[in-house]
Amino acid sequence: MSKNPIIKIENLYVDFPVKGGLPFQKKKHISAVSDVSLEIYPGETFGIVGESGCGKSTLANAMVGMVKPTGGKVIFKDKDLFSLNRTDFKKTRSDMQMIFQDPFSSLNPRFSVFQLISEPMFIRGGFTKKEMEQRVLELLKLVGLDEKDLHRYPSDFSGGQKQRIGIARAISLNPDLLICDEPVSALDVSVHAQILNLLIDLQEHLKLTYVFISHNLAVVKNVCDRILVMYLGKVMEFGSTKAIYKNPLHPYTNALISAILDLDIKREKTILKGDIPSPIDPPKGCRFWQRCPYAMEGCIDIPAPLLEVEENHFVACHKLSGFNEEQIKNGLDKRINKDE
Repeated sequence: MSKNPIIKIENLYVDFPVKGGLPFQKKKHISAVSDVSLEIYPGETFGIVGESGCGKSTLANAMVGMVKPTGGKVIFKDKDLFSLNRTDFKKTRSDMQMIFQDPFSSLNPRFSVFQLISEPMFIRGGFTKKEMEQRVLELLKLVGLDEKDLHRYPSDFSGGQKQRIGIARAISLNPDLLICDEPVSALDVSVHAQILNLLIDLQEHLKLTYVFISHNLAVVKNVCDRILVMYLGKVMEFGSTKAIYKNPLHPYTNALISAILDLDIKREKTILKGDIPSPIDPPKGCRFWQRCPYAMEGCIDIPAPLLEVEENHFVACHKLSGFNEEQIKNGLDKRINKDE
């Protein structure tokens, strides 16, 4: 694996304005991603996991320039993505592609397979029709479809076949980075393994780097080298897949992993209580404290820093950070009794 990251994110924030409200009322924002930093290296599969609404898809969209961040930087192959001019941005952006969650709605039903897969080449320009046809036929074979499918339409295919078409379209311009946004969640369980095996084969064949977004930690365990666990826009835990599954240290990560049916390791089930706070008014301190079984008074107001607790394993939790005297005086060592 290369020592230089293919993509680097520095202190990224993404906020969305809330529409409506009274004329003189202070404008509110949804905090979708808050102070996220990470590095992804060529050839690896990097997982982003968490519950629905945790900000994982927004983070991925910001990576590829589909969402403009409120603050921070996205550096792709040593280029600050959002400081590029329009021409350079489009050129750089073609090296970053996306496989969408729902193949049924991501494909234009009026386009034939040839039109769907060749559209990125048509937009980029520089290809003759013959070259595009040859490339599309090559891609169809690569993803397990047949040249007889060239002039058929999406309605003629099953969900798994539609996702294969979406994958072919995503790799048509030979990208370096591929964002897989829940690529199997909308498909039948029977075809999950087929699509995942296809992605693994393509990665080896084309030397791709993947960002794999999922709420299914059982899938992530088998395909990802490292994972980042998000909750309400913040990073809770981050490290190698092996380290996190063997020893999940954050209470939120532990709850997610305990929900997996794992025949190899017997874990005690952790059931989280309470509701996820509103992203319009997130907690000042640790964003998980309202649902955390180990929450202490200081967690309410003091954000937990992301600290390395073992090699390549980072956790944002006061329980593991080692409290200093001032924090103890402020009551960080006093547990919250949520039953009162």
